[in-house]
Amino acid sequence: MTIETRPGFAGLYARRESEARSYCRSFPVEFVSARNAVMTDSEGRDYVDFLAGCSTLNYGHNDPDMKRALIDHIAGDQVAHGLDMHTSAKSAFLETFERLILKPREMDHKVMFTGPTGANAVEAAMKLARKVTGRQNIVAFTNGFHGMTMGALSGTGAAGKRAGAGAPLTGVTHMPYEGAFGKDADTLAQMEMMFDNPSSGVDAPAAFIVETVQGEGGLNAASPEWLSGVAALAERLGALFIVDDIQAGIGRAGGFFSFEGMGFTPDLVTMAKSLSGMGLPFAALLIRPEHDIWKPAEHNGTFRGNNHAFVTARVALEKFWSDDAFEAETRLKGAYLADRLEAIAAVVPGARTKGRGMMRGVDMGSGELAARICAACFENGLIIETSGAHDEVVKVLAPLTIPREELARGLDILEAAAHRLSTTNSIAAE
Repeated sequence: MTIETRPGFAGLYARRESEARSYCRSFPVEFVSARNAVMTDSEGRDYVDFLAGCSTLNYGHNDPDMKRALIDHIAGDQVAHGLDMHTSAKSAFLETFERLILKPREMDHKVMFTGPTGANAVEAAMKLARKVTGRQNIVAFTNGFHGMTMGALSGTGAAGKRAGAGAPLTGVTHMPYEGAFGKDADTLAQMEMMFDNPSSGVDAPAAFIVETVQGEGGLNAASPEWLSGVAALAERLGALFIVDDIQAGIGRAGGFFSFEGMGFTPDLVTMAKSLSGMGLPFAALLIRPEHDIWKPAEHNGTFRGNNHAFVTARVALEKFWSDDAFEAETRLKGAYLADRLEAIAAVVPGARTKGRGMMRGVDMGSGELAARICAACFENGLIIETSGAHDEVVKVLAPLTIPREELARGLDILEAAAHRLSTTNSIAAE
C-alpha cells in the first residue's frame, strides 16, 4: 500500500507538499525507522538502502555511538545553536579533525563553517576564489553538479536543473570533463590550448572546480593524471583549484578525501553530506591559509556550524578514522561491488560499469531501462536511484558500513531486475 492509498494519508503530501519533491515519487511509502543500511516503512516492510541520502549516510542510519553522544549533548543542555561563537562541541570537533584528518595528510587548511548544505560551501568557494584572484570566470565541467543555489547552479551542467534558475547563469565557462568527447580525446590538452590562445574568447579563470567522480553526472571518474594536470594548469594560470568532495569524499571514492594519493593538494575543498556522520546539516570549506582573506562576517549565515553535527562528526572521526581498518574494509567492499556490477552489466546488452570505490553503478544505455530497473528493485525491497545526463546510470551509494550479506542481498535484487528487464527489452526489440 503506497502513501497515496493508505487510509488517513490520502492526498496529504500531494495536497500540502510542494511539487519540487522528487525522491518520494520514486519511493511512495512512508518510512518510519532506519538502522545502518535498512529502512522500514509504515507497513513494517524492510528495504536495503542503496541511496543513503545520496552519500549523506556513509556510516549508515542511526549509528549507535553517534546517537548516544548526541542524546547526551542534548540532555546536558549543551549548546544547540551558537552562530560562530566558540563552543566545547566546536573545539572538540576541530581538534579531532586536525589530529585525525589534516595532520596525517600534511594539510594545513583552515576550516570555514558555511551554511548547512553543500551548495553553501560551493558558494563560499566561488566567492573566495574571485576575491583572492580579482577575476570573475570560474571553470566548471560538463556533467558536473555543484548545487542548486544561483552561484552553484551556474557551475552545474544539467539543463533540467539550470532551467529552474529563472535568471541568467553567468560567470562560469564549462569545459569538457575527462572522457566527455570519448576515451581518445585529450580534454586536458584542449583546455591548455584554449587558455594559451589569447583569441579563444575564454577569460582567465579565478578557479577550476571539479568532482573527482561525478555523482549526479553519471559516475564519470577522472584519472589521477587528468586531475593532477588540471591542478597544474590552474597553478600555471594563477587560478585556484577547488575539489568538490561533497558526494565523493569521506570514504566514498577513496580515502577520507577522494583525491588522496593523486599527487596534488587542492587550494579549496568543499565538504558536506556525510561530514556530520549521521545526516545532520553540516558543511565546510577547507582553505589554504594564504587564501583565507575573508574579513569578519564577510561571508556568514545563521546556521554556520551546527553544534549537534559537531558532536556526531567528532564521534564519526574517532570511530572510523583513528586507524586504517575502516578504509581497508571499504576498499574490499568496493572491489566486491565492482565484480558484482561487472556481472550485472554483462547481462544487459551494451551496458558498462562506471565509478570508483563504493561510488559505482551501471550505465544501462537507456534512461527508460534504468528507471524500470530501479522501480522493479523498489518493488522487491531495494532503494536505488539513477544518475547521468539521461538518467541512464543505475547508481549504488550503499552505506560504507553495510554488512556484506545485506550488500549481497541488494545486489541480488538489482541483478535479478536487470536480467529480467533487459531480456524483456531484447524480446520486445525483436
